[in-house]
Amino acid sequence: MTSNVDSVLRTASSGSVSAMSIAQPPTNPPSPIAARKKDTGAGSWAVQAQNELSEEEFSSWRKLLEERTGIHLVPQQKTFLQSQLTIRVRELGNISFAEYFRSLHEGVGSVVEWSTLIDRLVIKETSFFRHQSTFDFLHNYINQRIADGQINASFDVWSVGCATGEEPYTLAMVLDECFTSAGLENYWGVTGMDISMPAQTFARQGIYSKRKLDMVPPHLRERHFSDYDQLRCQISSEMRERVCFTNGNVIELKRMPMVKMDIISCNNMLIYFRRWRRRKILNNLAERLKKGGILIIGLGEIVEWEHPLLQPVADDGVQAYICVK
Repeated sequence: MTSNVDSVLRTASSGSVSAMSIAQPPTNPPSPIAARKKDTGAGSWAVQAQNELSEEEFSSWRKLLEERTGIHLVPQQKTFLQSQLTIRVRELGNISFAEYFRSLHEGVGSVVEWSTLIDRLVIKETSFFRHQSTFDFLHNYINQRIADGQINASFDVWSVGCATGEEPYTLAMVLDECFTSAGLENYWGVTGMDISMPAQTFARQGIYSKRKLDMVPPHLRERHFSDYDQLRCQISSEMRERVCFTNGNVIELKRMPMVKMDIISCNNMLIYFRRWRRRKILNNLAERLKKGGILIIGLGEIVEWEHPLLQPVADDGVQAYICVK
């Protein structure tokens, strides 16, 4: 991997600018909607099977999802959406798609039900140390900041779209290793944000299948994990205290407090949005970086994007930008 962390940090200082597998969240209980529907027997399953999602209904669902979450469904995802909706309406007593759609607009229970649905639609596979090049780069970047004396009273990291917490905890392990090796006692912390509330609940517990630890280096596994039961392990209380999880929607960043960050990680999330919205999200994230801070995204998730505060990092293994103003 070709890294240019040292030179990029110096550029920032000068101010110049150039252009779910086994460990899944707990199953959500049925919505209060179900209380209004009686079990109609085995025959109702056959009735529901004939209730195909029409093109008009698919268009309405696409519009609703994009308005509320920014997620853009392409026509090829109609089957996926229909299958998820079918599972949920069966759980609620075989109500129709139209009834379910209306229920998401009515009453206090609609908020809970919407959270349940979104959890079904957006939770994706994630893992510890996913895309190793990213964490190698961040390890070098943090060590360079330490060596250059650019660590302030606090070092703040934000994982956007953190799902079930593997990325925030990975970031915490990298930070702990860097700060411990340097003998620094400065405060550091990681905030994980996701739109799925069940995913956050799962992440706070920090309990994962042992198979999830395959990519964790042995010395970090020994330091930060302990057996929870025969098949699962739990991340240490020290790491759990360093990481907090919050509910948030990236298309509503403007409504969130303006807190400056040293690292913002937005990996493998932008692919769900239209190109114009990806740029809008990144523009909002750029405003939340401290000078010298890093914004890192998934490789190839956006091309030809520039921001006056940021400069692309010259590194073959990552797509990252450093705040130079």
